[in-house]
Amino acid sequence: MVYDSYWRLAAERQEIFLRRLRGDTPPWTEDSVLLAYKFTNTYRASDRVSQYLLRNVIYGEAYDDRDVFLRIMLFKLFNRIDTWEYLVTEFGDVSFQTFQFQAYDRALEAARARGKKIYSAAYIMPSAGRVFDVPRKHQGHLLLLERMVRDELWKKLQDAGSMGAAFDLLRGYPSIGGFLAYQYLIDLNYSPLLDFSENDFVMPGPGAVDGISKCFSDLGGLSEAEIIQAVCDRQVEEFTRLGVDFKSLWGRPLHLIDCQNLFCEVSKYSRVRHPEIEGIAGRTRIKQIFTSSGDLISPTYPPKWGLNDTVTAWVTANRRDRPTLFPHGGMRRPLAREEEAK
Repeated sequence: MVYDSYWRLAAERQEIFLRRLRGDTPPWTEDSVLLAYKFTNTYRASDRVSQYLLRNVIYGEAYDDRDVFLRIMLFKLFNRIDTWEYLVTEFGDVSFQTFQFQAYDRALEAARARGKKIYSAAYIMPSAGRVFDVPRKHQGHLLLLERMVRDELWKKLQDAGSMGAAFDLLRGYPSIGGFLAYQYLIDLNYSPLLDFSENDFVMPGPGAVDGISKCFSDLGGLSEAEIIQAVCDRQVEEFTRLGVDFKSLWGRPLHLIDCQNLFCEVSKYSRVRHPEIEGIAGRTRIKQIFTSSGDLISPTYPPKWGLNDTVTAWVTANRRDRPTLFPHGGMRRPLAREEEAK
């Protein structure tokens, strides 16, 4: 029953996204669990933080490869929008020219002293302080980023040859475990720096492993990563089997990262919908309550996906009596390496 809920959750959460984008009046669903609690979007790239990353960190201005890498990693190490905006306010621009350990350390320490949270609660960020012999968590992460830039890690990732090889490079840095390395790789892959298929590689996080344990009584000798691959491959058959009309991302099917996230979300969802099904994590409550932020602005996606014109046309045709913003319409893209050379 949890496995069937996996597919119904994927379809209904995507419907909520589209209803909000159209400007429909809430409630946007009749599912009592989705009404009450916060769940990520079916497609990871549609989530608020991913949208901010795309619009304001990667594609807001034209940057060379080094700056694009530094900006993405700095944003993701804290994974908090107001921390990024605070740094932009402090330094005017976030780039190699302004990135300097002492200055950024002072700014972040001042924010902490005022009681400001500088890290998101979405991921558990292990400290790199012991590795770099510094007392503060943010100091360790700033020094970690310094090392990555000094190592010209973006060039090594570009030369990796596969998503798995790129993952191993990220995984080799202090305090970056498998789940974080995979999440960072997906974010870097949104940019022009990398162009791997999101179906090349997957690394299940703890939430996804718990969700898988609720969906299957026996994995049949497969690993959790192989389960996610098998489920991703079967999406059309499973939606058809259940009679579910799944609205894809304007023609883009679910990819491995989306299926991984959905296992994490069905782990949460089943705590309320199927409380009798126990997973390996043993968690019984959903902590985050859903609060509406109103209508959505037109989303933007990596230009290489070829979706943005289609999205704009869809929103224009379907928006209900509300003015719509199209932030990606005037965005400048990062400099390609050939343009940088010129």
